[in-house]
Amino acid sequence: MEFITSIISSLNSIVWGVPMLVMILGVGLFLTFGLRLMPVLKLGAGFKLLWGGRIPDKDKDVEGEISPFNALMTSLSATIGTGNIAGVATAIFLGGPGALFWMWCTALVGMATKFAEAVLAVRYREVDENGNHSGGPMYYIKNGLSSKWGWLGGAFALFGSIAAFGIGNTVQTNSVANALSSNFGIDPVITGIVLMVLVGLVLMGGIQRIGDVAGKLVPLMAAFYIGCGAIVLIMNAAELPAAFALIFKSAFTTTAAEGGFAGAAVWAAIRFGVARGVFSNEAGLGSAPIAHAAAQTNNPVAQGLVAMLGTFIDTLIVCSITGLAIVVSGEWTSGATGAELTSKAFASAIPFGNYIVAISLTIFAFTTILGWSVYGEKCVQYFFGVKAIMPFRIFWILVVPVGAIGSLEFIWLLADTMNALMAIPNLIAIALLSPVVFKLTREYFKENGAAPKVMSKQTN
Repeated sequence: MEFITSIISSLNSIVWGVPMLVMILGVGLFLTFGLRLMPVLKLGAGFKLLWGGRIPDKDKDVEGEISPFNALMTSLSATIGTGNIAGVATAIFLGGPGALFWMWCTALVGMATKFAEAVLAVRYREVDENGNHSGGPMYYIKNGLSSKWGWLGGAFALFGSIAAFGIGNTVQTNSVANALSSNFGIDPVITGIVLMVLVGLVLMGGIQRIGDVAGKLVPLMAAFYIGCGAIVLIMNAAELPAAFALIFKSAFTTTAAEGGFAGAAVWAAIRFGVARGVFSNEAGLGSAPIAHAAAQTNNPVAQGLVAMLGTFIDTLIVCSITGLAIVVSGEWTSGATGAELTSKAFASAIPFGNYIVAISLTIFAFTTILGWSVYGEKCVQYFFGVKAIMPFRIFWILVVPVGAIGSLEFIWLLADTMNALMAIPNLIAIALLSPVVFKLTREYFKENGAAPKVMSKQTN
């Protein structure tokens, strides 16, 4: 096991080196300016589309299986998870408060990346043998680029099918098992079995049932967690100015050792801030467009405007709540990490705050397992067709309890490495297909102006 861990650790240091950070931030900046800051300027239009897309469209001329709202909720179900609670805390533990600043930067440019991913996913999606829509990086590489790039789509699908079991399955179960064991004394084996049964009950209903569950659970739990986090910030309101000053200062200068915090260089703040930011909001990773490809819309740009909200909500709201709570409470110097650090921050201001974090983590992780099952399924389907769907779902369900008894350090390392390997082919494809994104966006706003229509019937 030590040998395998050593190999993955070496690979991780390579794929999360300077070239990867340049790719993620570089492609995001390129798209942001290529779109003339549209993702930031049109946030209001995105929320308007989201609100208007709550109800599934019954019009047979509108393609797709789930409403635009549920497509975003399915995407958010996969992103709002352990990354928002344990991941943010780990980033601060390893990189200091400055890591939060670099998470924000990743999110700001990531909105443009997420927009482009969804636009391309809807533009180049296909209909499978069961009449359902399939899309994502492997399809916009296959249908948008020349045949010489075909291997790139296969590479993404391969990395995605493997990464899903780490990022979206075992990591989530492991975090839940640890949280419930430390706070409620529940045996990790029991946690794994219960999660397996619950995931199985939802998963067998396909993306429609997953979308329905995500559409109800995600907004409620996000609001609950944000509300509790806001209480922590209000209780420590006097410390907020100093916390922001520390975050900005630590982003550009070495953070000295303090209390249980070992200290961190600027590079650590950048590396772990960007890495955990991508792990949390998945902008550039290529996973979210797989869910958005199933949205009921004939307009790629309209769904792109909805999709970019995922990064905004996930990182600039939910992750910020976690990070600020940790910094203002002073618990970032306690020496704790992961979900334990977030629990300490909440418990410092709210009675039973550790239980709130444990419950939030459990629900978030559960929905993440559901959302990522869609991603893994579509990656496997890309290789083997619809006949692979049911075997994949059964195997996915059976793997759930395995994560409950695994090593957290190894699983995090594996998931972090797979993140980068997925991102590489996706970022290359987005950059090559950016002219398509820019063209469709110009045409859309020329036709619809500043107030976009919810479901335009223009063709793909």
